[in-house]
Amino acid sequence: MSSFRIAQIHLVSSHREVYEPCDDSFALVDALLADRVKLLNHHPTLCLEVGCGSGYVITSLALILGKEASGTHYIATDINPHAIRVTQETLEAHGVHAELVSTDIASGLEQRLAGSVDVLVVNPPYVPTPEDEVGRDGIASAWAGGENGRSVIDRILPVADVLLSEKGWLYMVTLTANNPSQICLQMREKGYASRIIVQRSTEEESLHVIKFWKDADLQVDGKDSTHKTGPGRVVESLISQLPRLSFWRNNSNTNR
Repeated sequence: MSSFRIAQIHLVSSHREVYEPCDDSFALVDALLADRVKLLNHHPTLCLEVGCGSGYVITSLALILGKEASGTHYIATDINPHAIRVTQETLEAHGVHAELVSTDIASGLEQRLAGSVDVLVVNPPYVPTPEDEVGRDGIASAWAGGENGRSVIDRILPVADVLLSEKGWLYMVTLTANNPSQICLQMREKGYASRIIVQRSTEEESLHVIKFWKDADLQVDGKDSTHKTGPGRVVESLISQLPRLSFWRNNSNTNR
């Protein structure tokens, strides 16, 4: 078994107000594993997780990259202070380090991190709930996503745009109810291409882990990209088939 296998990850600390790894966490880590070679070739200098919870994902990412990415700096944030403590203990148990910040998304870090995050991973609160449940203290903040599960996601996307470097990659978990095709189109308008890395259905939900990256061909400086022809039209056609497709690729970006 390779040294980066996620079977080596185990929770060493828990708290009743901290979300423990579940299908969505596993899907996100599986997506990072699937992209491991590309991540290593990407040579990230700064990796950020928004909403670290138990620390399962940020610890897994550090182990996936391993010593081959010894110069990489890891940061993780969470609005839940109990999650920060649990993440710290999970990191320490596996011999890896990350800078931990108790904050809402990346509040207070925007100026410091603007344009410098090479890998951003997010398992956001995506469950459709009443709006008044969003942002509550404790474990509810880990899943309560408001109307269509989009309240927190729609706050994260513009922050991601500010933080990502020119070569930055965003990996985000979404639920079918979040309308992932609309998320892809919204990011496309900001100049980001995207593809599904992992799609997984359970008895309760259908999950997608989507990877976004900046694409110069899509950065049209405010022009209406819906009038583009050629590959752009192909991409739009593929987006419209979500979530039936298990994955889709922009053929002009096969290295992503």
